[in-house]
Amino acid sequence: MEHRRLGHGALSASAIGLGCMSMSGTYGKSDDAASIAVIHSAIDHGVDFLDSSDMYGWGHNEELVARALAGRRDVVVLATKFGQVRSPDGGGNLVDGSAAYVRRACDASLKRLHVDTIDLYYQHRVDPKIPIEETVGAMARLREDGKIRALGLCETAPATLRRAHAVHPIAALQMEYSLAYRHPAEAALAVCRELGIAFVAYSPLGRSLLAGGVERPEDIPADDRRRQHPRFQAQNLEHNVQLVRRLAEIARVKGATPAQLALAWLLARGPDIVPIPGTKRLDRLRENVGAIHVRLDAEDLRHIDEALPPGAAAGTRYPEPQMKGVYI
Repeated sequence: MEHRRLGHGALSASAIGLGCMSMSGTYGKSDDAASIAVIHSAIDHGVDFLDSSDMYGWGHNEELVARALAGRRDVVVLATKFGQVRSPDGGGNLVDGSAAYVRRACDASLKRLHVDTIDLYYQHRVDPKIPIEETVGAMARLREDGKIRALGLCETAPATLRRAHAVHPIAALQMEYSLAYRHPAEAALAVCRELGIAFVAYSPLGRSLLAGGVERPEDIPADDRRRQHPRFQAQNLEHNVQLVRRLAEIARVKGATPAQLALAWLLARGPDIVPIPGTKRLDRLRENVGAIHVRLDAEDLRHIDEALPPGAAAGTRYPEPQMKGVYI
């Protein structure tokens, strides 16, 4: 397994990571024992970059990861996030980037994860009410105290990223990035490269769209959050499935699956990009890891860009209310 550096520090991680969000009920029911088996298999396949958050299952995901890492903590780069909090009225999530909350959230995550140090600690969403300087300053103090090794941000616009990096070096920016979603991720990627910040791509398979597993709305379980996402609805999905079929034809010629081709495309975009496909299935994990062996040359990349040019996918990546909380 190839490794890639996360920012300017000593931290490096496997070129393909494992997103753990789906293991806590986001995309339908999950099974803890099966999820732990996936994490163990990922480690056995050389995947040492695990991505969690305190809001995935509101603590459940971190506790699950802790159980999976019993006796294996030292062989992984452990990432988690803070900042999203439950709304008292049961509505959409709120955001808290205050210095006091940063420390409180970190202590709670350390306890759930059963660790003394978090390798990469992200602000999950930027709090528009709190200057980014305050939030990052509090994160820097966590690093000084030995509670975290590196700082990360998620869904952060270039201007905010620059301000944050001026307070303390940011090791990684995590944003949704895939063949199905390229703008404004590539604008943020350009700033990351200027500042020496790694780019961690979440939902690199477009929430399974690019894997070819969803062709009709009925293919999505009733309790799966993707049913609320515009790109999986009605005419948008019909349009997007046609794009994926183009991808599948290129993948067939390369002897790969559409998912492997989509991941290989990200890996080929530069050594500073680390995709973190999520799964709760062993077969999907093995398929995703296989992308490391798919090599794309300039002609392959040209064909892929012709099949799925920037902006080709229909529908926003989140419902409209959630879109207001990204790229701040």
